[in-house]
Amino acid sequence: MTKIFVITYSTFGHINKLAQSIVKGLKKGGVEVGRYQIAETLSDEILTKMHAAPKPEIPVLNPKDLPEADGYLFGFPTRYGTTPAQVKTFFDATGGLWTKQALAGKPAGFFFSTASQHGGQEVTVFTSLPILAHHGIIFVPLGYANAHLFDNSEVVGGSPWGAGTVANGDGS
Repeated sequence: MTKIFVITYSTFGHINKLAQSIVKGLKKGGVEVGRYQIAETLSDEILTKMHAAPKPEIPVLNPKDLPEADGYLFGFPTRYGTTPAQVKTFFDATGGLWTKQALAGKPAGFFFSTASQHGGQEVTVFTSLPILAHHGIIFVPLGYANAHLFDNSEVVGGSPWGAGTVANGDGS
């Protein structure tokens, strides 16, 4: 059975909510799912001042465990058109895997959340691609397979680069 790790970092909970739907769909398709989160680097004091959502009871993934999966779906919010520092810290800890090319040939995709309709969903994925390239991980985008991407009647998240959601700048 194919094993996919759904790995998230979520400040206000939007990414975790999106991940729930992704996990449900994977399981419905007969995929074994490992659900993990990336370690928080901010203090509780800072998170409280930000009005961040409580962290869910999801195991924190140690980067050394990445080779256990057949593929990955990474979810995180946009921070000025790139990944949050917590995600960068996670990938910075994968140097030992990189030297062995332990992740080469595995597929991966992204899902994301931005604070506005034009908040950088596509560029966030684009700035994450070098991480995949260095590891030899194969990026698997959604393309325009979802008809919602052609619907301009309302604001919707997502792009051909991956699934997404739009949240307000205050995290609501």
